[in-house]
Amino acid sequence: MIDIETMGAAHVARVAQLEQQCFSNPWSERSIASEMENDLSYWLVAVEDGNVVGYVGSQTVMGESDMMNLAVDPAARRKGVAQALVNALVEGLRQQGSRCLTLEVRQSNLPARRLYEKLGFVTVGRRHNYYFHPREDGLILRKEWRI
Repeated sequence: MIDIETMGAAHVARVAQLEQQCFSNPWSERSIASEMENDLSYWLVAVEDGNVVGYVGSQTVMGESDMMNLAVDPAARRKGVAQALVNALVEGLRQQGSRCLTLEVRQSNLPARRLYEKLGFVTVGRRHNYYFHPREDGLILRKEWRI
C-alpha cells in the first residue's frame, strides 16, 4: 500500500537519489533540502513498505501553484503512484487556499501528458527549448479548481 506523506528531512536523500535516477538535469540534495525551509513550498512523498518510491513538489505564490518536480522510481511505475501524488498535491494546495496548479512537461513525455490530461490538466502554452539533455520544448499545463 502507498502512503502519501509530507516530505521531511529523513526523505531528502532518497528524493535526491530519485532526481538523479529520473532526470537528465537533476536537483541537488542541497536544493531539495532548501525547499523544506521555503514557506512557499509544499512537497509530498509516496512511501511503500517504508521506502520512498516517488515525490512531488510545488511552490505557491498569491494563490497560484507551480509543480516543480514529480518523479516515481522506475520499479514502482504503472501502479498509480504518480496519480496518487498529484491528487494529494492538488487537495493539499486547495486546502491551503491555492486555486490552480501549473506545470511543464516534455512534449515527448506521452505517459505523463496522458496522466495529466486524465487528471483534468489542459495545455495552455509552450516553452520553446525549455528542457536540456536533450533540448526539447516544454508544454505548459494547468488545472484550476474552486476553493
